[in-house]
Amino acid sequence: MTEPTTLGSDELWPLLRRHTQARIGLGRSGSALPTRHRLGLQAAHAAARDAVHSPFEPDLVAAALTGVPTVRVRSAAGDRLTYLQRPDLGRRLDPTDRAHLPAGPWDVVFVVADGLSSRAVHDHAAAVLRATAARLAGWRIAPVVLAEQARVALGDDIAHTMGAATAVVLVGERPGMSAADSLGAYLTYRPVPGVTTDADRNCLSNIRPPLGLSYEAAAAKLAALMARARELGLTGVALKDESDGPVPLEG
Repeated sequence: MTEPTTLGSDELWPLLRRHTQARIGLGRSGSALPTRHRLGLQAAHAAARDAVHSPFEPDLVAAALTGVPTVRVRSAAGDRLTYLQRPDLGRRLDPTDRAHLPAGPWDVVFVVADGLSSRAVHDHAAAVLRATAARLAGWRIAPVVLAEQARVALGDDIAHTMGAATAVVLVGERPGMSAADSLGAYLTYRPVPGVTTDADRNCLSNIRPPLGLSYEAAAAKLAALMARARELGLTGVALKDESDGPVPLEG
């Protein structure tokens, strides 16, 4: 019988770090972190701040969606500071922009929202949207809405105004100390502004290849959830991701 191999800490931590972006086993220099890790932490914090405050550039997304009709809107938060201080305003459409939204009926509207990381949206949103739309044969897809100073729930207001049965919001997620470019996809069926809650949504998080979910994997999961949502007439905690195998529906 072979005895289990015992690894010392010098061998164990590098092995574990291959499987996570978390800061583990950094060691010490006196009573503090080693200089290289302290500088790395400061750089990650700066990247997270930059992601939150960098302006959304809808022209970049529109250019990456050449051939796809788009419309631009703003939330009721007039500037970035207001957006950060008043989350409620980021969930409501600017009244002037509401009139520019094309009426449906539509089966789905995709909303590309800056959220808390414009970088994530600039880098990943168009690729995820194209890969998902390619799996939606027969769906009536509304013009893509590019939304500035937007929270996830702004998609409720947009879908309700446009007469879209489903809202898919591609939004920059809150930056962490390991990732400042993570994109989230939030799926909501028949949203109602002020009534729909987060429990009524399905979320795919950490879309950011090569370190997170790939575009194709995200699109496959999202399209499968959308089809199931339309079949059952619901999203949220009762709708399970069955794309990796059969999972019974609760309720």
